[in-house]
Amino acid sequence: MKKLLTVSILGVAMAAGTAQARDYDHVRIGVDVPYEPMEYRGADGELTGFDIDLGNALCAEIGVTCEWIEQEWDGIIPGLLARNYDAIMSSMSINEERRQTVLFSDSYITIPGAWFAPAGSEIEEISEETLTDKSIGVQRGTTFDSYVTDNYSGVASISRYSTADDMVLDLQAQRLDIVFLEFIVGQATLLDAHEDQFQVVGEMVSEPEEYFGEGFGIAFRQRDTALAERFNEALATLKEDGTYDEIYQRYFGDE
Repeated sequence: MKKLLTVSILGVAMAAGTAQARDYDHVRIGVDVPYEPMEYRGADGELTGFDIDLGNALCAEIGVTCEWIEQEWDGIIPGLLARNYDAIMSSMSINEERRQTVLFSDSYITIPGAWFAPAGSEIEEISEETLTDKSIGVQRGTTFDSYVTDNYSGVASISRYSTADDMVLDLQAQRLDIVFLEFIVGQATLLDAHEDQFQVVGEMVSEPEEYFGEGFGIAFRQRDTALAERFNEALATLKEDGTYDEIYQRYFGDE
């Protein structure tokens, strides 16, 4: 089921390679689910989360119908380029490598990565020495995957997963020693969902920028500059009128 937000229709001009333009009254947004609290299904089966609520508010501000299209992460940029949807809003870090392929909006939130291990783990800090011969779980195709691969593949074994839930299962079954993912995702799927079973190890990680970028952005096809600009304008408006803060407080409180 796709969650639709129906609002008044307003054409959105989109630059398209030449002087031609296309008007949008319906914007399809690709999203990888579930990654609570960013994007997941609530008890009623409807899509919810920070990305979903903010995306719906942006569409309402612009004046378009917003449709969410579910897509697994490793195919999410190819799906955009294949025109399966018009944008990606799914906790995607802005970085130079992705800029070679997609056009990003302004950053709408910055969230660090974190290491999570079972409570009582012998791993108390993160280094090549402490991770030697350990098994590390990451989400396939993410900046977290790239960071761990480049820094620890020579000393540890790395297992790649399609979803955070699969990582949790293997961490519980002791097939993994530690996982590396967005802090808020780990907080929701490990710390909050399994009280006292898991712990954060070491410091939060938000550098170097080549991996973790400049925060999360909405991705568009590179030619869609006018559509991206409309979303940037709407984001600025929501930050000014308090809507952004209201949505942020809903999911993160004072964090």
